[in-house]
Amino acid sequence: MVGAGARYEVGVGWPVAAGHFPWPTLCINVLGCGLIGILVVVVSDVLAGQRLIRPFLGTGVLGGFTTFSTYAVDARGLLADGRVMAGVGYLLGTLAGALLAVQVGAFMTRKLVMRRRRSVKAWERRHRP
Repeated sequence: MVGAGARYEVGVGWPVAAGHFPWPTLCINVLGCGLIGILVVVVSDVLAGQRLIRPFLGTGVLGGFTTFSTYAVDARGLLADGRVMAGVGYLLGTLAGALLAVQVGAFMTRKLVMRRRRSVKAWERRHRP
């Protein structure tokens, strides 16, 4: 409900007229996938003992936020309107953007986690009694 509500608010705040390119849906899906990449690293590397966080936030909140059913409907609408290049660009662009966002989110989060761990270890070495 939280994720779907956030997606709804984006749609209200960034409406798209019929037949126009569905930028809000593309941005929601790419952002949501980036957040999923971050979540996977945090849950597996930082909060490994918290088993229920991943399905709650990943499947629940972010699954409700991203909207690949609307992605399919939007693509079908662009193609049905004869906007083949826009439809194919939307299909491929969303897919590429989503996959890249997951990778970038996971990579950057992993770097931050590793940096934080090194910093904590260095602090502990300096402050040992």
